[in-house]
Amino acid sequence: MKIYARAGILLATLAGLGAAAWAFGAAGLHNVLVAAARVGPAGFIAFCLYTGAIFVLLGGAWLASAPGEPVRRLGLFVWARMLREAVADLLPFSQLGGIVVGTRSLLLAGVPGPRTYASMIVDMTTEMAAQLVFTLFGLATMASLLVAGPNADQLRPLILGGTAAMIAIMIVFFSVQRPALALAERLAGHFLPESADRVGELGTELRAIYARPARIGLAFALNLAGWIASALGAWFVLNAMGSRMSVWAVLSLESLIFTLRSVAFAIPSAIGVQEAAYALAAPLFGLPPESALALSLVKRAREIAIGIPTLLAWQASEARAVIAG
Repeated sequence: MKIYARAGILLATLAGLGAAAWAFGAAGLHNVLVAAARVGPAGFIAFCLYTGAIFVLLGGAWLASAPGEPVRRLGLFVWARMLREAVADLLPFSQLGGIVVGTRSLLLAGVPGPRTYASMIVDMTTEMAAQLVFTLFGLATMASLLVAGPNADQLRPLILGGTAAMIAIMIVFFSVQRPALALAERLAGHFLPESADRVGELGTELRAIYARPARIGLAFALNLAGWIASALGAWFVLNAMGSRMSVWAVLSLESLIFTLRSVAFAIPSAIGVQEAAYALAAPLFGLPPESALALSLVKRAREIAIGIPTLLAWQASEARAVIAG
């Protein structure tokens, strides 16, 4: 059965890659490549390497959420985080597919199941909390622009609605973790006695993680650093293209874009949403819409340049597992 499951994953991913290629082609793959050329080969490579450094922060946040895992396994968590993003960005599975693949990579590497799932829950919680803080910072710096900006009427409901949705999602996600686990333990014990122990182990692992607030604080700080670093990457790209914006303006703009992307989590890679948000919000900061669209397309090019090799490496490992099995 394991062989058939792995073969199914391989075929599904190959089909997903084809669908993703079609989607990016329909969105203008040529335009993506042209936009990447605007920053130059050296600039684009530097942008990709910079993104790799951000994954070290994000992988570190996930590792911090998994007490008991040694620091030497940082590379494993960085790889799992890269897989999570690559699947979410390039395959038509949305964020959920990325989470499944990322956790699967940890399980296959020997990380205990309860620790893998509990750390994923804590990592996602601290990531959303960090994004909320970053978004509120962006709203504070954007407040004066909304009063006089030409697109204020269109942007105000998007910003406020997106932030409210993020707050609601974070509160619900955080508040239901323990009650949901307690309920799951009772239901599993009643209907699925064979799984009751596993659910109980997950609850025990979560309680052990939350009993170490220093690790939770570290995960939050690393995730917040990841959000800020991602926004600073946009500042680098704009400067490489000759578009000058202050760091504070870019941080504010990117906090809005990240918020809208998060609200559109059901849309793979937020295709169309990101571009529309840039075109609408950029004029508030004096950035021409065409420059903002070019920035969005450079980000798409980076997703392709990093995501495809990541997915191919993952599928190579899955193929070897099928052959060995």
